[in-house]
Amino acid sequence: QVQLVESGGGLVQPGGSLELSCEASGPIPLINTMGWYRQVPGKQRELVATITQDGRRNIADFIKGRFALSRDNAKDAVNLQIDKMKPEDAAVYYCNLQDIATTYWGKGTLVTVSS
Repeated sequence: QVQLVESGGGLVQPGGSLELSCEASGPIPLINTMGWYRQVPGKQRELVATITQDGRRNIADFIKGRFALSRDNAKDAVNLQIDKMKPEDAAVYYCNLQDIATTYWGKGTLVTVSS
C-alpha cells in the first residue's frame, strides 16, 4: 500500500510562511502526480498545487504569486511553501499522489493562521 507521510503545518502567523513536505513510500506508480489539497469544515476538499514527475504544475489561483513548489523524484517527495499566509488559508492540508487509476491521501496536517 502506498503511504504518504506529511510534515510541517501547525500554527502560522498572518503574513508568515507555511512549509509542507510529503514523502511517499511503498509500491509507488511509475507515472504519477503529487501535490497538496486542503479542506475546511463544511466545504469540499480543494486543490492547492500539484506537480508531475516532469514538472508540469497545476496551481490554485489563491496561492499564485506567493508559493514555491518542488518535487524530488528520487525521494518521491513533494514540498510546498506558501508565503503571506492569510486567515482564509487555515485548513487541513492533505498530501496527494495519483496515477491514472488510483488516488492516495496522507492523513492530513492542520494549519492554523493566527497571531
